[in-house]
Amino acid sequence: MSSYDIRKTALSVETVWHERGPRLEKPLLVGTTVAVVANPFAGRYEPDLMPFQASLRELGRELASALIAQLGGAERIEAYGKGIIIGEDGELEHGAVWHEAGGQGMRELLGQPKAVVPAAKTIGGPGTRLMVPIGHIHACYVRSHFGTAEMTLWDAPRRNEIAFGLVMATGGRPHARIGGLAASDISVHDGQR
Repeated sequence: MSSYDIRKTALSVETVWHERGPRLEKPLLVGTTVAVVANPFAGRYEPDLMPFQASLRELGRELASALIAQLGGAERIEAYGKGIIIGEDGELEHGAVWHEAGGQGMRELLGQPKAVVPAAKTIGGPGTRLMVPIGHIHACYVRSHFGTAEMTLWDAPRRNEIAFGLVMATGGRPHARIGGLAASDISVHDGQR
């Protein structure tokens, strides 16, 4: 597999000013970008998914680049995640190719952060709502940045498609106050603390 067939893409940004507490000086931006791609393995078993995974690396970079630009630049990104919705004629493993391809696309453009990229995947049809987990890009124990972003398209994925998505945010939850490691206290830079 040397290419992929994109039917459509979407990019959306939520602007959050408060969560019933004081209005933020700068709003939290939470962005989601999705590409709906034909599933070349719909309806059949394919033993070797690695060429398809490799072909999606460029898609990961393209989606990450568009989302980073929409959110104001790489230096503003503090949290990330990825999501996959596989159409009914596919299998979860067809979507698992995105773990490497989508995650690496974000890491390359964000300066190689070490924290795990949270992910969710499911099988579903058009309009499926997937809540994608997000976490801090440099340390996975920063509780203030635990969150979710919704990934959905009204007409996708169709039975023979996969919706590959990336999520990024410019900060943590507004008014976070449950303790734990603060983003300002990240010290080890190994993705943990």
